[in-house]
Amino acid sequence: MTFKKTIVGGTFDNFHRGHEAILRTAFDISDFVTLGISSDDFAKKFRTEQTESYDVRSKSVKSFCKGLGKRFEIREINDFYGPSTIDGDFDCIVVSEETALRAKEINAVRFKKGLREMVMVVVPFALARDGKPISSYRIRGGEIDERGEPS
Repeated sequence: MTFKKTIVGGTFDNFHRGHEAILRTAFDISDFVTLGISSDDFAKKFRTEQTESYDVRSKSVKSFCKGLGKRFEIREINDFYGPSTIDGDFDCIVVSEETALRAKEINAVRFKKGLREMVMVVVPFALARDGKPISSYRIRGGEIDERGEPS
């Protein structure tokens, strides 16, 4: 199934193999992908640990996405929804297992606003060599690297 306009959102801190899997999925199933990346201020509101700057995070995402050969845009977001509850053209949202509940919440807001619900595609966690999910938290702590290998 191919979608016209898909949205993906996140902080994308310490860009890693899990982020790559989510983005590859979005690009594989969609003609156009909107990527919402948390602003520095928004990232600080819900993350206790230090995150990379928006510039660093957005450059990592942009660099990876350019190699996928499809059209995309990057939008800086300042809340959990970004443009997903405003733009009625989105027909799909790609999320991780960790953010699936947020996608359901977004669809509920869209429904209340009279916008069609998006198809939700959930990408399984990318696992590190130790069998646990790769996460920015684990990378930041020096437990693993971006590929999921022990540090």
